[in-house]
Amino acid sequence: MAARSRAPILAVTQGDAAGVGPEILVALAVSESSRYRLLLVAEEAALSQVSAAVSETAGVSFHYLTGAPSRDALDEQPPHVISVLDPVAEPRQVRFGRSGAADAAGALACLDAGIRLAQQNVVDALVTAPVSKASIATHHLPSFRGHTDYLAERCGLERYGREYLMAFLTSELQVALLTTHVPLVEAVRSVSTEALSAALECLHRHAGGRIAVAGLNPHAGEGGLLGGEEADLIRPAVEAGRTAGIDVAGPESADSVFSRARRGEFDWVLALFHDQGLIAVKTLAFGGSTNWTLGLPFLRTSVDHGTGFEIAGQGLADATPLRMVCETTCDLVSGRLPRRRA
Repeated sequence: MAARSRAPILAVTQGDAAGVGPEILVALAVSESSRYRLLLVAEEAALSQVSAAVSETAGVSFHYLTGAPSRDALDEQPPHVISVLDPVAEPRQVRFGRSGAADAAGALACLDAGIRLAQQNVVDALVTAPVSKASIATHHLPSFRGHTDYLAERCGLERYGREYLMAFLTSELQVALLTTHVPLVEAVRSVSTEALSAALECLHRHAGGRIAVAGLNPHAGEGGLLGGEEADLIRPAVEAGRTAGIDVAGPESADSVFSRARRGEFDWVLALFHDQGLIAVKTLAFGGSTNWTLGLPFLRTSVDHGTGFEIAGQGLADATPLRMVCETTCDLVSGRLPRRRA
C-alpha cells in the first residue's frame, strides 16, 4: 500500500467550462492551502483561457498529465506544481457565459474522470464546481437533474431510493433534503413514510446527531386542520426512527425549525423539498455552505452556488466559497463530522 500523503488529495472538477468553474479552479490553485493537495480535473483549453484573468499566478505551474495518475505520483509532486488531468484533451475556444454542447460534454467528462479517481482511491475526496443542468440535459442527458443523483447512479445507488442524501453544512445550520431537483408537485407526492424512514436512517448512519423533521403543511398541519400528511406520513416515520434508536423529533413546523436548530436545539433539519431547506441555508450563509452528498462510497462535496455565466471569464469570480468547501472537506476526510451541540 502506498504511503499516504502528508495532506489529503482533493480532485476538483471544472464544472461547466463556460461558467466560473475554470476561473475559480485557477484561483484555488494559486492560494492552495497546506491542509490539502490539489488534482484539477479540467480542460487545458478552459484553464489556459482564464489564467490571464486571475491575478498573482506567479509561482504556481500546472503539470498536465498524459494519463490517469497514481496515488504515489501525486504524493511526489512538488507543492508548487498543480497536477491537471484533462479527460477531453482537445483544443477549442470556450465562449464564456453561454454553455454549448462541447461545454456540457466537457463537464460530464471531467465529472466521470473525477468519479473514477475517487472510486479507485487515488484521491481522498471529490469536489465539484457547478455545472449547467439545463445544458447537460439539452445536449446529452435528458434525465440529468444535477450532480447528486448522477453520482448516486454512477455508484449503483437507486435513484430517489434515499440511500443517499443532499446535505448542506454551515457554521450555524445543517440541513439535509428528502427530495432535490424535482418539480414541487412531484416533491410533495414523494413524501412517504418509507422514503422518510430511509432518509432518516441514511442521515443517522452517516452524520448522526439530533434530527428534526420539518412538516409539510403550515404549522406542521395544525393538528390536522391544515393538512393530514404530518399525522399520516411523517409522524409514523419519526416514531419508527425513534424505535430504531435514531434521535429524531417531528414533524416540526417549518417556519421555526431552522431557527430552533440554529439556536442549538437540533443538529440537523431534514427538509422535505429543495427550497424548504435551501432558502434557510442560503439566507444564512450563501456562498459559505458546503454541499455534502451522504451515502456515496467516497466523499463528495461542492460549492452552493451556480455557474455564474453572467460574470464568467472576466476575472470577477470569487473563489472564496470553493476554498471554504475544500477546508470543510479536509475536516470530513479526517473524520471530524459536523459539530454536534451539547
